[in-house]
Amino acid sequence: MSDRPLIGLTGRRKTASQMHGTPEVLHHLEGDWFYADYARGVIAAGGLPVHLPLDVDPSLFVDRLDGVLLSGGADVEPGRYGAAPDANADPAEHERDAFELGLVEAAFERQLPVLGICRGLQVLNVFAGGTLHQHIPEHARYDVNPKGSIHSVNIAPGSGLSGLYGSTHEVNSLHHQTVDRVGDGLVVTATSTLSTHADGTVEGLEHDSLPVLAVQWHPEMMDTRDSDPVFGWIVERASGRVSPG
Repeated sequence: MSDRPLIGLTGRRKTASQMHGTPEVLHHLEGDWFYADYARGVIAAGGLPVHLPLDVDPSLFVDRLDGVLLSGGADVEPGRYGAAPDANADPAEHERDAFELGLVEAAFERQLPVLGICRGLQVLNVFAGGTLHQHIPEHARYDVNPKGSIHSVNIAPGSGLSGLYGSTHEVNSLHHQTVDRVGDGLVVTATSTLSTHADGTVEGLEHDSLPVLAVQWHPEMMDTRDSDPVFGWIVERASGRVSPG
């Protein structure tokens, strides 16, 4: 049997009509997808990525997984944290929200390692009772290739992120929402130095007692993806749950 840990990967559900080049006769069909770079980052770090379809009770997955990666995507529906939708909000993806929040609950109960990326960080914060700023447009830098950096982040000494990146790290920026109130049990361990938000916009969260780490940027899209330590973090912690042989 393989001793490579299984890392569950969440993704989005779209109709085939949203996918360029799909024949019209297939437009009514649904598809599940995520950017392949998430899986490639896990593979490069020594793990085996496993897609998690939305049609299954998420609690049924966790006993067979060694870790979970919450990928990026659309906004968390604002009602989940007691807010009305902003005019700039993405269309709600209720099925995905319910699935991922249930997955986080089950993972926390079993102390499963969890890595959150972009939306994944926001899902973790909302699950923990936190809230979000719904529209910070200067962070949504879709005008720049995400392989490179937009700004740096300051990282808290002694944190898990500091062990991975040191005191500062260069990151890309592809989000228009950020953490407002931090959820229970979560600790801010990285903040933005972006000039218009030099007051400490949250870029990294960790749990105070569980193996949970989240970043607001997209390490899977950067040039360093195949060696980015955040993928090594989830695979290493997941490996501790695998019995050799």
